[in-house]
Amino acid sequence: MIDPGAPSAAAPDTPPPRVSYLVFRLERRIRACLDEALARHGMTTTGYMALSELRLRDAPSSADLARIAFVTPQAMNLVIRDLEQRGLIRRDPHPRGGRALRTRLTPKGLDTLRRCDRSLDEIEAVMLAEMDDPDRTALAQALTLCARALHPDARGL
Repeated sequence: MIDPGAPSAAAPDTPPPRVSYLVFRLERRIRACLDEALARHGMTTTGYMALSELRLRDAPSSADLARIAFVTPQAMNLVIRDLEQRGLIRRDPHPRGGRALRTRLTPKGLDTLRRCDRSLDEIEAVMLAEMDDPDRTALAQALTLCARALHPDARGL
C-alpha cells in the first residue's frame, strides 16, 4: 500500500528544486518554529527582530526597523508601542529636536531578548545538527553572499 503522506518519486528527467525554492521552504519552516518558540516568551517574530536590531544598532528609526522586519511603518509603530508599554524599550527625544524619537533597549528588553535568543539557538541546533562546523560556516557565508547580491546597499548582511 502506498503511503499518501510520503513524497512521490520525481520523474527521472525532473530538474532538482531551485535554490530559491529551497530557501523559501526553509524560511517558512524556521518562521513557524520561531513563531511558536517566541510565543512562549510573549513575543512576536517582528518584536524579536526589532529588539535584535536595537541591540545591534544605536537608536534606529521606526522606519528603519520596519524595513529590516519587512513590515509597514504602521505595523512597526504598533510593535514599538507594545514593546514600550511592556517596558522592553524606551523612546527618548532626539538630541537634535523635532518629532524623531530614539528607541533603545531597556534592561528588561535585553533580558527578554536573551531568553528568546536561547530559543532560536535551540531551533538552529536542530536545523544544523547534521552539519559540521566548516559546512555551517560555508552555509552562513553563502547565504550572506546571496543576500548581498540581491541587496548590495544593505548594511550588516
